[in-house]
Amino acid sequence: MDWDKLRIFHAVADAGSLTHAGDVLHLSQSAVSRQIRALEESLNTTLFHRHARGLILTEQGELLFDATSAMTRRLDTASARIKDSEEEVFGELRVTTTTGFGSLWLAPRLPKLYEQYPNLKIDLMLEERVLDLPMREADVAIRMKEPSQADLVRKRLFNVTMRLYATQKYLDQFGTPQTLSEIANHRLICQSPSTPQVGAGAQLVASLLANDVTSTLTVNSYFGVLQAVIHDLGIGVLPQYLTVDFPDLVRVLPEVESAEVPVYLAYPEELRQSQRIAAFRDFVQNEIAETRRANPDEPPL
Repeated sequence: MDWDKLRIFHAVADAGSLTHAGDVLHLSQSAVSRQIRALEESLNTTLFHRHARGLILTEQGELLFDATSAMTRRLDTASARIKDSEEEVFGELRVTTTTGFGSLWLAPRLPKLYEQYPNLKIDLMLEERVLDLPMREADVAIRMKEPSQADLVRKRLFNVTMRLYATQKYLDQFGTPQTLSEIANHRLICQSPSTPQVGAGAQLVASLLANDVTSTLTVNSYFGVLQAVIHDLGIGVLPQYLTVDFPDLVRVLPEVESAEVPVYLAYPEELRQSQRIAAFRDFVQNEIAETRRANPDEPPL
């Protein structure tokens, strides 16, 4: 099959419109239409159902689109590997991690990475959904669980525990609880039980709420929990890595914490030789090592 026709077919299938595909390819609608008709004739099949609102793939078209999508991903990977210089790190790197870790730990440290590699273009995707790395939804992931997908290079970074924190101002005003049951006398700030979160954190929140807490603030992200805590609103459930950047947080009820949650860095096996991946991996590991050196009494990191 003619690759140029396949390239045009893929663009049309992706856009769902001859006009939109033509805009992307810088071709006229008639030129795109001719190429699609020629491809259908060469395959002796219909690839699109045509209607007033656009184009829909036929069953045969879906089969071909799956093939061209796989080819496109392979070409993107090859292009990325070709562009990765042995002496220079540049180009786009798509990083996915949770909203909490990405906004509270990773993003504040990225200036150091950009200082070292100013031509790097990072697309930081913060969400709880686990993106499919082998399908190239992202290049590298930092997740709060060991990845289950095959064909991934994975590295365990550290463990996270969820703990209770407040400001000294809040504790001076409302007192410091000495037992778990006394948490009922304080405002508890935590992620909403309906918010996607690691199981260990959800279990800790459930056990705290079982103490007949009368006043609560639930938020759908740790960033929101942190903002409420540092503004003296109550006692919050937060990951312990925040103590590095927010040293004024006071730990409450030190014996209360979640089970340990392993944090992994992972990327596709086919990107093992990528200079961008190596630069990002080494940066994250160096930052963790620096944190350990600065906080030797904080064992989980």
